[in-house]
Amino acid sequence: MEEIKNVIEIKNVSKDYGDFKLDNISFCVPEGSICGFIGQNGAGKTTTIKAVLDVIDIDEGEIFVFGQNIKKDSARLREDIGVVFDEMGFHDFMTGKDINIMMKNIYKNWDENVFFDFLKRFSLPSKKPCGDFSRGMRMKLQIAVAMSHNAKLLIMDEPTSGLDPIVRNEIIQIFGEYVTKKDHSILLSSHITGDIEKIADEVVFIDGGKIVLSGNKDEILKTHEEGKLEDIMLFYINRKN
Repeated sequence: MEEIKNVIEIKNVSKDYGDFKLDNISFCVPEGSICGFIGQNGAGKTTTIKAVLDVIDIDEGEIFVFGQNIKKDSARLREDIGVVFDEMGFHDFMTGKDINIMMKNIYKNWDENVFFDFLKRFSLPSKKPCGDFSRGMRMKLQIAVAMSHNAKLLIMDEPTSGLDPIVRNEIIQIFGEYVTKKDHSILLSSHITGDIEKIADEVVFIDGGKIVLSGNKDEILKTHEEGKLEDIMLFYINRKN
């Protein structure tokens, strides 16, 4: 039987901001899976993602992406990572065409045909400044960019936030299509547990900077009397309080 690889390994990672601490967290994302990273706003999801991307320095622990320590070659590793943050990272004056030109100079594997196909699929104009986009349109633009350079790993921070249910379901379907390729994986951060429940293979619950539960989604649902991920999350939050 073929051994399952981990595309992300987080080992005993801590980051202390004084008023908030990411406290000795550890979890893995298996290759070919969608891992739902669940927690309330302020629980530590974004801090963890920034650590995985080597955007912030951690105080303790190690992080491996594709089996490589992120600190040793983060620039090369990011070539194979598509990223979506809660806030758009493009200047307001940039259009889809401007972004395409910029991305061609950033990613070696940028595919402009795929990018413009996503713009059409999401009904996003290619000549309109993205600063005039709604929140939902901005999120869809980021997703289009993340999925247009043949990334093997998608890291998404609240990608369905601000989207209406129909568009959210469309995005979830696209994520499902993406991981049909064996070496494609997703770390999907969200406080919308219903979206995670629809698509995730693995789930990780974080609360107050600590991992309170992690494992296979179906097994977690089976072993808890609470019927939904939201109920399980609330159970652990209330138990702490």
